[in-house]
Amino acid sequence: MAGRRVWLWTVALLAMVASVSGASEPRQPNIVFIFSDDHAYQAVSAYNDARKLLETPNIDRIGREGVRFDRCLVPNSICGPSRATVLTGKYSHLNGFYNNNNSRFNGSQTTFPKLLQAAGYQTAVIGKWHLVSDPTGFDEWHILPGQGDYYNPPMVHNGQPVRHEGYVTDLITDFSLDWLKSRDQSRPFLLMCQHKAPHREWSPALRHLGHDQDRQYPEPETLFDDYRGRGKAESDQRMSIAKIMTPLDLKLTTPASLNPAQRVAWDAYYGPRNAQFEQANLKGDDLVRWRYQRYLHDYLGCVKAVDEGVGRILQYLDDEGLAENTIVVYASDQGFFLGEHGWFDKRWIFEESLRSPLLIRWPKVARPGGSTSAIVSNLDFAETFLDAAGLVVPDEMQGKSLVPILKGESPADWRTSFYYHYYEYPEPHHVRPHYGVVTDRYKLLRFEADDLDSWELFDLKTDPHELKNVFQDPNYRATVAELNQELLRLRAELKVPELTPEGASGNRPAVDPQAK
Repeated sequence: MAGRRVWLWTVALLAMVASVSGASEPRQPNIVFIFSDDHAYQAVSAYNDARKLLETPNIDRIGREGVRFDRCLVPNSICGPSRATVLTGKYSHLNGFYNNNNSRFNGSQTTFPKLLQAAGYQTAVIGKWHLVSDPTGFDEWHILPGQGDYYNPPMVHNGQPVRHEGYVTDLITDFSLDWLKSRDQSRPFLLMCQHKAPHREWSPALRHLGHDQDRQYPEPETLFDDYRGRGKAESDQRMSIAKIMTPLDLKLTTPASLNPAQRVAWDAYYGPRNAQFEQANLKGDDLVRWRYQRYLHDYLGCVKAVDEGVGRILQYLDDEGLAENTIVVYASDQGFFLGEHGWFDKRWIFEESLRSPLLIRWPKVARPGGSTSAIVSNLDFAETFLDAAGLVVPDEMQGKSLVPILKGESPADWRTSFYYHYYEYPEPHHVRPHYGVVTDRYKLLRFEADDLDSWELFDLKTDPHELKNVFQDPNYRATVAELNQELLRLRAELKVPELTPEGASGNRPAVDPQAK
């Protein structure tokens, strides 16, 4: 009898050990990818911008409990091309989506959602899509047509047009949570929650009108940049706060999508302030300052709703016990100018446009509270998600998995330079097509358009605001030569065509800058 009890205890103990061992085996992580549109890193408080524009506690939480990336660069700073890069892990010249004017995403090509879906993941994309063709590789898609509306937006749900009442950021969060609640809980999931905000024309939720109590925001040092020390491209653009902002941008006219009740709240806030503005009859620099303040109020009001939505998703993961095995990513499709150089919008290789916020939380893998200045990119997202799921990364993808960096490692072969290429021209903002190489200190770039073929070099160490082109400075001759060799190497490695394909904009062949 005693022997039988010992045997039973042994069996029970072995079962417990097996159970614990099985529970500790790594499982494929869930992935929540929260992607905003045109969210400047300067408007994420985790990045400690000197102007301290806004507190974003929920976005900051992802970085505090994970890793903040301080040098996340995009290959082509514009909405659609950035999204195509995220899906494919490839540059525009390989995924075929060059610009927002005439590109259409080829949904038959390999994407990371397709590969995750094939491996058993449930997949959903909710919010802004902006790639023209219908999503592929998703079990659920509920997207905005084109840019979408801020108020009462029409959407497309699995191919069927629908219309919703409410504010777009709240709705995208609602639908994301609805999908999470209805998913098959026995399978891992990928959720791509993609916000329209804070894209132009920066219309806040009605609850956030007056969120800053008429605060006067500090001006960037370069708000009144005169573009001396640079070339034609910088001065001959159409994205300045002084000249280009429309009455709708400035809330001097009312969005057509507001319903009558919403319009009452809108008019109550903007009406008296607009009347005061009209009475002041501002001119010159005073008018620019007023426009800058109105722009910041509206833009940051949009970000507040995004941050609240992030908080709701994080709370759901906590409440459902999902946080420990879920990768949470917050990023934007590119950076954005918040008055720097007198600009709004993006497109340029310059810092405010080139850099995207990126914060990643992955409990037990990513170092809590870590930060890194390694050059990373949205080019790396697809490879990271596939690696984290234990899947093979296709050779055609051009980025690198961020998993080693999340673990605090410093891979010896990590990139120290980055290739950038912008195509969209002449509309809508008349920014010349350009390509270049970026390092931790320098940017060598070439503008290429029918009326312009010129080179520029910027030294971020001595000129952090990128105000002086030192390409012709003899002290930088060796630097130009070295960077040109790196630029040529990157173009060859990345298979950049010698001539830009017709329709992408820019058609000049690569040349040696020192031969000019």
